[in-house]
Amino acid sequence: MRVKFVLRFCSQSARSSCIDANRHRFSPVSSIGREQQGASTLVLALFVVVILVTAVVGLIFGHKLGYQRGYHSMETETQQALINSEEATKELEDTRLSHKIAINQAATAKQELGISLANVKELSENKQELTVENRQLSQLNELYADIVSSKGGMPLQVLGAHIKPLPENAFEYMFDVGMLASDGTSKRLTPTLTLLNDDDFVEVPLEYPVDTIEGIVRIRGRFIMPSSFKPLQVKLSLKADGQEVEQIYDWKLGARVDNMPLSLLDLPEVDDSPIKP
Repeated sequence: MRVKFVLRFCSQSARSSCIDANRHRFSPVSSIGREQQGASTLVLALFVVVILVTAVVGLIFGHKLGYQRGYHSMETETQQALINSEEATKELEDTRLSHKIAINQAATAKQELGISLANVKELSENKQELTVENRQLSQLNELYADIVSSKGGMPLQVLGAHIKPLPENAFEYMFDVGMLASDGTSKRLTPTLTLLNDDDFVEVPLEYPVDTIEGIVRIRGRFIMPSSFKPLQVKLSLKADGQEVEQIYDWKLGARVDNMPLSLLDLPEVDDSPIKP
């Protein structure tokens, strides 16, 4: 208020001096304000610079860290891609090998199928030929049987006999018997097999007894020799149509042979083929 009062009563000529005096009086305050304003601007500028530097450093560090992570991630992905590529290549090779093996197996199977079909065809043709031959032989046998029967028939007789040793003190007997009745019909047959020595005898139970005979029948089977019995002879007795036949064979028919199997379980079924003379 004092200042305003002084200024109001200054003359026109002295106003300029008063203004200069006032400017001179207030100049330190303006200088201080300007210095404070400059300091604030400098601090603000420094703050902005610090923020910028921090941001730049953060960006550089983040970029470097992201680059390193990206590089390691890319390297890991590249290695994994290489591993996957190697595994895929190996699987492809295995697939190719399996495909090649499958093609070879298919070719082999096709070839074997062709051979099997050819064998089946040959067997079928052979079977047909054998069927025809068997029918012809059957017809021929029937014709011979009719002729023999018309001439009084064929008496009961043993056509072949054989006994062979087996493991575990067992033996196999084989007898071929023939007969044709005069009336051409089948007759009841009763065979009996007996083992003889000087003091005793043992009757062998037949495994497959023959009930009837008309032409040729084959008596086959196996028996276990009693441990305390040593036969010297074998007697085969036959009864059919009122006829009786006895044949006695020395026990040499049951002599042991070489290369005998170790057990009866290793032997096939009894052979039903005709006895070789």
